[in-house]
Amino acid sequence: QMQLVESGGGLVQAGGSLRLSCAASGRTFNRYTMAWFRQAPGKEREFVAAISRTFGSTSFADFVKGRFTISRDNAQNTVNLQMNNLRPEDTAVYYCAAAYLSTWPTKTYDYWGQGTQVTVSS
Repeated sequence: QMQLVESGGGLVQAGGSLRLSCAASGRTFNRYTMAWFRQAPGKEREFVAAISRTFGSTSFADFVKGRFTISRDNAQNTVNLQMNNLRPEDTAVYYCAAAYLSTWPTKTYDYWGQGTQVTVSS
């Protein structure tokens, strides 16, 4: 069982930046593909970015390419999402997710955090 705890959300003006972090429990963090999803009010949850287990391959949704980066520290059991040039449409609850020993690119995630709110004002 893995537990994921997100942090770093908040209120920021358009054009600003935020860095989200996700702390994972357990000793086998490097066996998990990690990802970020988001859900805006009235909308379905959508994929934002993912990073592979060991080689650091990354994948991004088209709407964040060039603005967001994802990174992981397998020694610290953390995954980060650096969000730059934020837009009001990025407002959502952001969720960290983990997939155990998954192939790449990953389709299904096994564990989810509780989410952190990101609000971007215009």
